[in-house]
Amino acid sequence: MRTHEPPKDCLTCGAELKGRMDKKFCDDYCRSAYNNKMGPRSSLYVRNVNSVLRRNRRILQNFLMQEEESVRVAKSHLQERGFNFNHFTGAYIHKKGVMYYFCYEFGYLLVENEWYYISRRKDISIKNPG
Repeated sequence: MRTHEPPKDCLTCGAELKGRMDKKFCDDYCRSAYNNKMGPRSSLYVRNVNSVLRRNRRILQNFLMQEEESVRVAKSHLQERGFNFNHFTGAYIHKKGVMYYFCYEFGYLLVENEWYYISRRKDISIKNPG
């Protein structure tokens, strides 16, 4: 024998739900809105870091013209454009013992007080494993 359960409400808009007993949302719009609201909390840090990395890459790319191998740039010019030195995608110690920091395919190296060399990595190749 089935007992009568009180009606449930949509988790997004509060409208009374009709239909299946396990239904949580009145329509796709409310389901999507709920998931969009709940999801970003867990990935906010990742989104923010990815945003910084994309901005850093764009800044480095803008300093380095297509045909140039490297360019010397003052730290203040990088900072004026919003470059964040705390986030990078990788680091590489050159055979001369100097540390290159990379933001995807663009690297930067402190060469003197407040001056950096920016370069494009040439050995980028994506290989399909297997």
